[in-house]
Amino acid sequence: MEGNWIKLEGRGVTAAEGFKASGISCGLKNGKKDLAFIYSEPDSKAAGVFTQNLVCAAPIKQCRANLENPVRLIVVNSGNANACTGEQGRRDAWLMAEKSASGMNIDPSQVMICSTGVIGVPLPMGKISTGIELALEGVKTGGEADLDAAKAILTTDTRVKQSAYRCITPSGNFHLGGMAKGSGMICPNMATMLAFLTTDVKIERPLLQELFNEAVNRSFNVITIDGDTSTNDTALILANGAREQVEITEHSELLPAFKALLEQVCRELAYKIVEDGEGLTKVITLNIKGARDEESARILSRSVLNSPLVKTAFFGEDANWGRILAALGYAGVEFEPEKVDIFIGPYQVAENGGSVPFSEEKMKKVLQERDITVQVDLKQGHAGLTAWGTDMSHEYVSINSDYRS
Repeated sequence: MEGNWIKLEGRGVTAAEGFKASGISCGLKNGKKDLAFIYSEPDSKAAGVFTQNLVCAAPIKQCRANLENPVRLIVVNSGNANACTGEQGRRDAWLMAEKSASGMNIDPSQVMICSTGVIGVPLPMGKISTGIELALEGVKTGGEADLDAAKAILTTDTRVKQSAYRCITPSGNFHLGGMAKGSGMICPNMATMLAFLTTDVKIERPLLQELFNEAVNRSFNVITIDGDTSTNDTALILANGAREQVEITEHSELLPAFKALLEQVCRELAYKIVEDGEGLTKVITLNIKGARDEESARILSRSVLNSPLVKTAFFGEDANWGRILAALGYAGVEFEPEKVDIFIGPYQVAENGGSVPFSEEKMKKVLQERDITVQVDLKQGHAGLTAWGTDMSHEYVSINSDYRS
């Protein structure tokens, strides 16, 4: 049972019943919103995936410790990553949880803390503490401040990233919404920069974690902007069961509908991250087909989309398909180069690992577009994958050469 989806424009984490949000400025980003709260009135089951970077921020450890608890609150600050801050950083993350929990009359173990921004700088806890009080008041009075919360988690992003749906089925209706941030330092490994999803279905945590892992692998884990995996990558989903009649189990007829919608929202948020990539001029959709298995396709796609030479070729609007084939070749996946076909847009540029004639004039028109599709057929098996990446421009270098200033 897939159900009918209704897209809820302008909505995000409060589209699901029982969730409230707020977003305020506490002075970390020069007057811009920089502290977000997502609050669930009922206890929520939580699932999460986190950075696999060995250098991980203090909030990551706090989230991992609380993941199996009945979660009620997510607190996110931007402008400061609280990463590489040692014992002080761990204490500050705990203090954020304590103060937030006290204001909502819940236990600190029910609070998830997330941070994003500059690495290696201690949190200004005076500003954070004052901000927590304001954000708490916003949750209690404002309620459905989706947009404020979505703005408060941004750093170098140029736009908010939200997605929300209502799913209508004969067995009952449910909601799923989310928000994300990220536009640079994007090459996730089991997560994205930051992503937060909410749903009002009733579901047990192990199944929620399993479904979330699958959705993340088909969305956030197949995007890349610059090949850098952040110290703070976090993706969380809360399911509060506010619609008790809608229960998702391994044998539920609603399972396919929930699974499909979860992947849809994750993919929408992931694509929004890519199309907001720092300094990009092109968004590249890479379709790998004919792979032995999905994991091989994932590794190959990341190798191509992370290649500086591939990225700069697209920035320069040069149909240099040899760079694509070379990036496939050093990915560490066995395949036969002599069988590979490559298409850029509608035009084939390589067949069986060799060049085929194509019109440079027609190809130039394809490469002048912002959105470009590349297809690679390995002719090995029946697995495939769609991944997304960007080019790399002069502007990307400019943005990241003075990020701290």
